[in-house]
Amino acid sequence: MSNNEMQTISSLNYNDANLTGLYRFFSKPGVKKVTKILFPILKVLFLIVVFMTLYLPVLLIALQSINNSADPASFGGVTLQWYTEIFAYRSLRSAILNTLLVAVLTVVLSTVLGTLFAFGIHALERKKRQKIIILNNIPLVNAEIVTGISLMLLFSLLLPIFPSIFGLPTMLIAHVFFTLPYVVLSVLPKLSEIDANMYDAAVDLGDTRLKALAKVIVPAILPGILSGAMLAFTMSIDDFVISYYTTGNGFDNISIWIYSSIGKTSLKPAIYAYSTSVTLLVSAMIIVILVLQNRKNAKKVTKHEK
Repeated sequence: MSNNEMQTISSLNYNDANLTGLYRFFSKPGVKKVTKILFPILKVLFLIVVFMTLYLPVLLIALQSINNSADPASFGGVTLQWYTEIFAYRSLRSAILNTLLVAVLTVVLSTVLGTLFAFGIHALERKKRQKIIILNNIPLVNAEIVTGISLMLLFSLLLPIFPSIFGLPTMLIAHVFFTLPYVVLSVLPKLSEIDANMYDAAVDLGDTRLKALAKVIVPAILPGILSGAMLAFTMSIDDFVISYYTTGNGFDNISIWIYSSIGKTSLKPAIYAYSTSVTLLVSAMIIVILVLQNRKNAKKVTKHEK
């Protein structure tokens, strides 16, 4: 037996001895009682830490949105004044409208194009489909700063042909570029779930190809389309890095406006009210979609029971 084999066997025996010792330690009656008491407490503490990490910043912004004092360090009472001043400042109003304009156009374009791309990818053979999905996933795992700089260099090459390209056009193209893969990944699983013969059956029964697509396929994959649209909206409305590198001609979204305001002037409390309003709006949209999906699933269950 070689020295390497002997070392491997000895290390395995050492690890087994350690595991046996740990098992015996935790099997002791006193240790068992302590673990039964500590484990539930540790679980609760872990959940508290996770929820505080995720939601404490959101709660702090919501608290500042109703703070009567303009100083974030002091609380001067409850007020809804800042919600009425969201569109009172011209620069902030312009940034908000630009953000919403880009987000809405991004949702429309990426949802339509992403759904069509998903149809095309789904129709491919298995090996080709896997290759295209890998290409689709590259923008998802790529660093935002790399994507932003790459798109900026690409748009710079078009400046001699389109001198005013930087601004809304470049930011919109960039947002569609990085949100479209999310729509594709949301729609593809739904396409895999539906019966492949449904479309052919609708055509055989007299529907045109377009009607069969609209009446049969789209309703079946609608949850995937909606979830992709929601992802596109949330990714677009809060993007900063890619937007910063692809904007121009004074076209700023809300994230760029906040970044530009830091250090020059103190942030207006109305920005806290805007952020809270967006959070409430997105949360309400998610709740509505979940409720509609649950009602649809409940109706399906009721029909099957009958």
